[in-house]
Amino acid sequence: MAEAAEFLNIYRQGFARIAAATPRVHVGDPAANLEATLEMARRAHEAGAALCVFPELGLTGYAIDDLLQQEVVLDGAEAALAALVEASAGLRPLLLVGLPLRVRGRLFNVAAAVQGGRLLGLVPKTYLPNYREFYERRHFTPGDEAGVETARAGGHEAPFGTDLLFAAEDVPGLIVGAEICEDVWVPAPPSNAAAMAGATVLANLSASNVTIGKSDYRHALCRVQSARCFAAYLYSAAGHGESTTDLAWDGHAMIWENGALLGETRRFSGEPQLLLADVDLDMLLADRMRQGSFADCASRAGRAFRRCGFRLDPPAGDIGLRRAVSRFPFVPDDDAKLDELCFEAYEIQVAGLVKRLEASGIGKIVIGVSGGLDSTQALLVAAQAMDRLGRPRTDILAYTLPGFATSAGTKSAAWDLMRALGVTAEEISIDAASRQMLADIRHPHREGANVYDVTYENVQAGARTSLLFRLANLNGALVLGTGDLSELALGWCTYGVGDHMSHYNVNGSVPKTLIQHLIRWVAASERFGAEASAVLLRVLATEISPELVPGDGETPAQRTEDFVGPYELQDFNLYWISRFGLRPSKVAFLALHAWRDREAGRWPPHMPPEKRNQYDLATIRTWLRGFLWRFFQTSQFKRSALPNGPKLASGGSLSPRGDWRAPSDGVAAPWIAELEAKVPERL
Repeated sequence: MAEAAEFLNIYRQGFARIAAATPRVHVGDPAANLEATLEMARRAHEAGAALCVFPELGLTGYAIDDLLQQEVVLDGAEAALAALVEASAGLRPLLLVGLPLRVRGRLFNVAAAVQGGRLLGLVPKTYLPNYREFYERRHFTPGDEAGVETARAGGHEAPFGTDLLFAAEDVPGLIVGAEICEDVWVPAPPSNAAAMAGATVLANLSASNVTIGKSDYRHALCRVQSARCFAAYLYSAAGHGESTTDLAWDGHAMIWENGALLGETRRFSGEPQLLLADVDLDMLLADRMRQGSFADCASRAGRAFRRCGFRLDPPAGDIGLRRAVSRFPFVPDDDAKLDELCFEAYEIQVAGLVKRLEASGIGKIVIGVSGGLDSTQALLVAAQAMDRLGRPRTDILAYTLPGFATSAGTKSAAWDLMRALGVTAEEISIDAASRQMLADIRHPHREGANVYDVTYENVQAGARTSLLFRLANLNGALVLGTGDLSELALGWCTYGVGDHMSHYNVNGSVPKTLIQHLIRWVAASERFGAEASAVLLRVLATEISPELVPGDGETPAQRTEDFVGPYELQDFNLYWISRFGLRPSKVAFLALHAWRDREAGRWPPHMPPEKRNQYDLATIRTWLRGFLWRFFQTSQFKRSALPNGPKLASGGSLSPRGDWRAPSDGVAAPWIAELEAKVPERL
């Protein structure tokens, strides 16, 4: 039985807690700055952090001009560093602090790496701004001109140079590279080379005075650098107390991870601030491994670095998780981003279908409309494609194909939607064809026995597909597929029939949770009119069902999620396993933090309160096990024979010609074994 404390520990789950500090600055007073630094370092230690980054020249203050050439200040900075090294013996985090340092008669702007009572290394600033308000070359020498490999600081000899990385020996994947302020503002930042040499966390000790609009540019720099380097990027700028003789300061600290903002401090605060976030080292390394061009670039443009090792002895047990975990990773939490995503998703789907119609010379579309989510989304895309081509929507030949278990609600929704969109609509019952097939194969049901087995169900699915393809032949049309990404991942589709096979499938890389939000977005915009929007809301409110076993005639007798699990959980599992290859225990850990509290965090816009669920670990574990079995063992043969269709999101396709290629005869046993060994049944 896995232990709950071990399961809940972030360091055991491949995370590292990192911090960016903006202490109060005391101009030209190293002793006072030391105390401010130590206070923040102790707070980072108590919070379980592995790394804490401080501003540029934090032990003296940045804007002190020619005081940088005063021996009292320089001696005081080294004395403060020596005291910090001694005090760090009782602290866990790797501390990156800034100071001016004399080396062989020249002055360097340096980041000192301190941890566990040791001075691990000294990284000098490479690029010195000497324009507008900056005059750093008046005082400092560029770091790559030092010509030495070691230097003495505060009574300690340590490696010196721009080629240093700091590697945690007991936290796999935590390798830190440092650069200083202007270094990230140049076309080729030193952190590029550090990342290619293995650094997963890049730290920028900055002063960075504030001017109007500058914070946006800082965001852009750090975001792009973290994304380009597949790394975490910490930025800590000087704040309250720094000299305002000619400049102003906002104490802006940020933590980015692979293009995503994990957190930032409140700018212009009069109080010291400590920004904490948990960086996912597993995810960063997984992305680097998959992006082969990253390694290619390292082999061509990389250079050798020296590694300075240290031990953290990270905290045990549950110290919480300091990062937001989206419940719907395929759906942005932010309203504006969701609008942009929905717009782009429709445009991609429509563009793909338009191109396929133009290339094939086929002018008409045949589609089966069930009144469910997937066929609704495909029909909306088809309508927009015809509008884009300047063709009448009557060239969409839409058929509702009721069978033994079709409910009145879904049938009426299908008809109302077809009418509202102005497509050519027709109804063909599959009852007679299905009964004939059941009789021909001597199925027990033909004799009146209520045998609702998989054969009974698939006879109906096959009858619908046969009709659609023959109708396409008859009308010179293309059969438009409706099956979605979630169903393909779970194998919840019948091989060779409508939710699996078509001439072209616009939904093949769209997960169920995203389809729900795309339809909700269209309904809210009323782009097809109020009548269509009202129908779309009815479709969204209908229980997801295959409708293959008879019920009471009014509502579906089957609930798909009773068989395959909640789609919102399974889409969560799909994202982390297919996109990053995470081990099941970590996926369960993330799911627990995302879903155990109904009130915590944001829900996607337009999601009604009754749809805002929560799940405990036992439920997460049960459905994750089912996902692993279905995804790895029972359904790959279906994904290996998929029709064409446009890819929507990065990592969001299971096409054998795209993001996911796997053996059809694989086994799920290793994944299930890891889940059962590492995830407790309950907390």
